[in-house]
Amino acid sequence: MALSVSTTSVPGSLTDKLTAIANAGFDTVDIHEPDITASELSPAAVGKLANELGLGVGFLQPFQNLEGQVDAEATFARFEEKLKLASLLGAKGILVTSATVNDDTADVERRLADLKRAADMARKHDQVIAYMALPWAKSVCTDIEAFEVVSRVDAPNFGLALNSFFSLADGSKPARLREIPGHQLFHVQLSDAPRLETDIRHLKRHFGLLPGLGALNLSGFVKVLARAGYEGAWSVARVNETAPQPGGTTLARDSYRALVNLLDEVARSEPGMNFGTPAMPARVYASGFEFIEFTTDEASARALGESLGALSFRRERKHVSKQVELWRQGSINFVINKDPEGFARKAFLGHGPSVCDMGLRVKDAAQTVARATALGAPDFSQPVGIGELDIPAIRGVGGSVVHFIDEQSDLHRVWDIEFDPVQHKSVVQPAGLRRIDHVAQTMRHDEMQSWLLYYLSTFDMSKAPIHNVADPSGVVHSQAIESPEGEVRLNLNGAVGRNTLAASFLQEGLGAGVQHIALLTDDIFETSEILAQHDFGRLKIPQNYYADLRATFGLDADFVARLQAGSILYDRDGASEYFQIYSRTMFNGFFFEIVQRKGGYAGFGARNAPIRLAAQQAYAASADQNTEPAHS
Repeated sequence: MALSVSTTSVPGSLTDKLTAIANAGFDTVDIHEPDITASELSPAAVGKLANELGLGVGFLQPFQNLEGQVDAEATFARFEEKLKLASLLGAKGILVTSATVNDDTADVERRLADLKRAADMARKHDQVIAYMALPWAKSVCTDIEAFEVVSRVDAPNFGLALNSFFSLADGSKPARLREIPGHQLFHVQLSDAPRLETDIRHLKRHFGLLPGLGALNLSGFVKVLARAGYEGAWSVARVNETAPQPGGTTLARDSYRALVNLLDEVARSEPGMNFGTPAMPARVYASGFEFIEFTTDEASARALGESLGALSFRRERKHVSKQVELWRQGSINFVINKDPEGFARKAFLGHGPSVCDMGLRVKDAAQTVARATALGAPDFSQPVGIGELDIPAIRGVGGSVVHFIDEQSDLHRVWDIEFDPVQHKSVVQPAGLRRIDHVAQTMRHDEMQSWLLYYLSTFDMSKAPIHNVADPSGVVHSQAIESPEGEVRLNLNGAVGRNTLAASFLQEGLGAGVQHIALLTDDIFETSEILAQHDFGRLKIPQNYYADLRATFGLDADFVARLQAGSILYDRDGASEYFQIYSRTMFNGFFFEIVQRKGGYAGFGARNAPIRLAAQQAYAASADQNTEPAHS
């Protein structure tokens, strides 16, 4: 079996597309005819380039409106030219879609006769035809109708083509395809989509997604076809054509990662199936955040230390040879790195004070790196000093680093091995912060699918639906992902436009990164009182919010007064409750959040996000006014 992708899935010139597709790991490519038309290379040169890059050419696509046309001879003359083009490319065949326009007098027998004639023409050029039903076609609109056409044409080089989007987006189940014999199935395209009640043509154009990013049952789709005996290529089809897209190299890599992850998932649930994907460990269960590391200079290290002190963190340990400190409370480990050498320093020079590294607890660190790199993630290493541990790591999206800590080796003893205890003259009262609840990473909107695929393909995580959060100056797309028991939760926030606070964070920090970290407490009110004693700089929430809160949830006046006194935000879902306190922003827009979950609350307080954003904007405006120079 081959791993394939359509050139429509990757932007750029045809030469750039083919290069990016080959470098991503694909072994076959389907070529969109307009890419040939726009290329300066001859068809033969395109085929030669593909072969030199190690790519086989699958299907030339698409040929439209073949059967039942008013001017049949002109149509077949055009088809003859496309067969010659496919031969020059070295393609396996041509993808033909069911006609969307035709002669109203053309009955079923006429249309079948045209398709039989096309099959005979293709056979003379040693080509096959893969016939695909379009849901908006004139006569053949479904997979089952297309299969009936294939059966009646009854030619060995005329078979069925399926696109998972067209097969499943209307709610149909994959099981209805189980009667299609594998030898009559010539081509399979894979494309995902969200669950939306809308016209399927509009859905394809505006909501087509890479495999794994939507809600379609692609695993079931692949299983049914593989069980039926399909042995052709699995091809990533064209995705959303209207959304902003990252570069061709990124999209090719994302397409490969999405396809391999899907086929690997199916193979693990179906013993004996082999899709030709790289050998790699299963998706990794991340059981928690081991540490979050900040890169700083002297000034920003002091500012961050003051903020952590106000949160009742204590400087527990100092690195034996580097300017690196460990601050701790509960099971939360924050690392402040102001060392003048190494990756953290490079990150500081590129992004300023920011989160540069994240450590995750896993069962097997080496296997985690093996899976991530098999899916295209670059590994990470830097010189290890005497007495230091070589902790397995990979590059995250956006240039950050993710390290992995397990208990199979000495990795989990890193704090004892590489750090010395710090003597304290006084006792710091903890504020009840137990662990990291979630980490929010902000990125450009067109980078979201890369981040999402990176996490979902490497780790055992599930995704929630995308929420559109109203920023005072625009919209932010937010999507949450988490491990099965919620030990690792991540919020991915895609900034749209240039004026949102998220976009400002990207501009000030020169790229994507962690914008806020949420810390979990079991008693928000007790924590709030302790933080007040340490002069914790919390975000002030408008009074009108609390009046609305009382009306919305029918809350007791005294309870609302306690919330308001601590600038605590509140949400409720059935019997479950959620509480939030936000710090003021620092550095390039980074901030902390303190949360409490009661009764199994599983969300992130999405209804409060516009309130937080407005309050942050108001705080930023007041801070700017206070720093304006005096005028004479």
